[in-house]
Amino acid sequence: MRTARVAHAGAIHEARPHAQGLQLPDGRALAEDQVVWLPPVAEPGTIIALGLNYADHVKELSKELTQTTRDEPLVFLKGPGSLIGHRGLTRRPADASFMHYECELAVVIGRTARRVRAADALGHVAGYTVCNDYAVRDYLENWYRPNLRVKNRDGGTVLGPWLVSADEVPDPQALALRTTVNGRVVQQGTTANMIHSVAALIEYLSDFMTLEAGDIILTGTPEGTVNCNAGDQIACEIDGIGRLVNTLY
Repeated sequence: MRTARVAHAGAIHEARPHAQGLQLPDGRALAEDQVVWLPPVAEPGTIIALGLNYADHVKELSKELTQTTRDEPLVFLKGPGSLIGHRGLTRRPADASFMHYECELAVVIGRTARRVRAADALGHVAGYTVCNDYAVRDYLENWYRPNLRVKNRDGGTVLGPWLVSADEVPDPQALALRTTVNGRVVQQGTTANMIHSVAALIEYLSDFMTLEAGDIILTGTPEGTVNCNAGDQIACEIDGIGRLVNTLY
C-alpha cells in the first residue's frame, strides 16, 4: 500500500495512487498539479540523517575526508520545519556558490525500537519514501561534519510523494536510485552500496536512543552531486518507491 498527504479545497486528505495522478478518499481523481503535496508522514518525530553512508560517495570526497568506511555512522538530527513535500519550492541562498541535491531512501519507523538486533530491525519499519536532502557546501564547517546551517534549513529536506508500506519493499538494500536535473541524469546508485544497511542503522541507533513511530531515518546519498541553480528542477527517483520533484528558486 502507498499513501500520500495532500491539501486540496481547504482540507488535508490521505491520497492513493490513480492513473490520473492521485485519488482522494471520497473518490475524486485529481492530477498531481491540482493539489499541494505535503510530507507523507503526518506527525514526523525525530529526523535522523546519515552522512557519508555510501562507499562511492566517501571515495568521491576522499581528498577532503578523514572519515572511512570503518568508522561509526555519521549521524545528525533535523527538525520537522526542514521538511516540505513533492513539487515544492526550495530556496537557494543568494550567496551560495555550490548547492546540491542528495537523493536518499527515507525509512519511517512504525513501532518502538529499543536495543533491537539487526535481524529483527526491519520489523520496526512502517514504510519507505524518497528524500532529497539539499546541502549548501559553502556553509559546511568542514567536508565531513554537516553543521546546523547546512542540514536544518527550512524547506531544505524534500520528502515524498508516497509512503510505501514495508511489506511492498522486501529488500531495502536492492533499490536503484537516480537524480535528474532539468531532465538530465546526474546521479545513479543502488542501496546495495550503503556502508551501513537499514537494519544495521536501526540496530546502531536503537542501542542508545529509543526510536518511536514517526521517526524518520535518512540513509545517505551515493556519488554524483553537482551544483544546482535557481530555476532548476530536480527529480529524485527510487525504484519501487517513487519519483520526487522539487524546484529551486
